[in-house]
Amino acid sequence: MKPRIKICCISSTDEAKTAISYGASAIGLVARMPSGPGPIPDDLIQKIALSVPPPVGTFLLTSETSVNAIIKHHQRTNTNTIQIVDSLTNGTYKELKAALPFVKIVQVIHVIDEESVAEAIEISSLVDAILLDSGNPKLKVKELGGTGRVHNWKLSRQIREQSKCPVFLAGGLNPENVKQAIDEVEPFAIDVCSGVRTDGNLDKHKLEKFFANALRD
Repeated sequence: MKPRIKICCISSTDEAKTAISYGASAIGLVARMPSGPGPIPDDLIQKIALSVPPPVGTFLLTSETSVNAIIKHHQRTNTNTIQIVDSLTNGTYKELKAALPFVKIVQVIHVIDEESVAEAIEISSLVDAILLDSGNPKLKVKELGGTGRVHNWKLSRQIREQSKCPVFLAGGLNPENVKQAIDEVEPFAIDVCSGVRTDGNLDKHKLEKFFANALRD
């Protein structure tokens, strides 16, 4: 099965249209973060999400860690999916799903070591999907995505094989390595931000090459 493709760090309705025109199944809209590229204001996230046609996923990337704060964040943006980039510290996924029954919940797991594998497998039964990235939430200034680094795909493969929900693969993907990443991990979907950009802007040439390489046999 060909992987779905999510283009992250979308910053305008024009970028959203461009990503979708190349075949993106989902777009990522980055809210306030402690570090990393691409954050945009909540009102712009809402505007972009409203411009996107229904079959396409609109992912709010939130760094909020309490269920109440995540619910309020979603109410300001109205995306169809919430991507939680840090660990929940207050409340449960069950409470979040009860409050937002029509919104998909995706939990990011930053793949660092075997502990990350165990954490991902445990959480996979509680959410709609998990997204494997290369940040490090243990740093003084947390890295919660957009690092441009590749992590250990062997660990990602272990997670994918044991996960109870679909797995998205992110972290340092680009037109040159995306085919290898797909072959090694066999994820449900792949997620790219900086790998299809030049000077911070979506690069149509890189997008075209990324999609071609990701979807070739």
